Amino acid sequence: MAAEPNTVRTNLAALREQPQAAPVSMGFSNSQSFELVQRAARLLAASTLVPKEYVQNLPNCVVALNMAQRIGADPLMVMQNLYVVHGRPGWSAQFLIASFNQCGRFSALRYIWSGTEGKDDWSCQAYAIEKETGEKITGPVISIALAKKEGWDAKNGSKWKTIPQLMLMYRAAAWLVRTHAPEIAMGLQTTEELHDVYDAGRDSDGTFTVTTDSLRSAGTDPDAVVVDHADATPIATEAEA
Repeated sequence: MAAEPNTVRTNLAALREQPQAAPVSMGFSNSQSFELVQRAARLLAASTLVPKEYVQNLPNCVVALNMAQRIGADPLMVMQNLYVVHGRPGWSAQFLIASFNQCGRFSALRYIWSGTEGKDDWSCQAYAIEKETGEKITGPVISIALAKKEGWDAKNGSKWKTIPQLMLMYRAAAWLVRTHAPEIAMGLQTTEELHDVYDAGRDSDGTFTVTTDSLRSAGTDPDAVVVDHADATPIATEAEA
């Protein structure tokens, strides 16, 4: 049968040779990637199920999407575990540990304990096994004595006085991640570490209040705005209250 007019004949081999359109990923590399990340951010910003820092806040949503893509995590999980403590972003310790355990390069984090519980020599060291080499990797040793020397236990509302075991584990895990897999933490501290930097007390409404002297001693601009990690609203220092 003769081919119909204006019909182009082809075969399977020719179809295979045709160039395929490259998939577009969210990011800042080109206009298409940037438009895609903004579309996703607008959707998340319009949701009431995301944390308050992101509701109707397109820039924050774009940042969260970018960070989620860089570490291969779910955007909503990143939003629920990235906090702003006194104007500085930080991961929750649980999220950092979970990201390390799920990255596929290491075994799950484990801990080595030494010293006497409740004493200054009580210490914790995090470790894991690198799957590719079978090598055991260990993080720095964190002790109660170190916490006291660094002044972590002297901050207002410090959890080092009430739940020292958990704080030792959190700090040991965070330091192992930053020394052996810094790309997971992306250079950010945990919220627990950020709280230890400032002499901050949690108020009855869930916000944190810091003194001007505390900000100066931590090397922070005393005129900088302090932001509550719960709802991203500015917090007055004690000198301003």
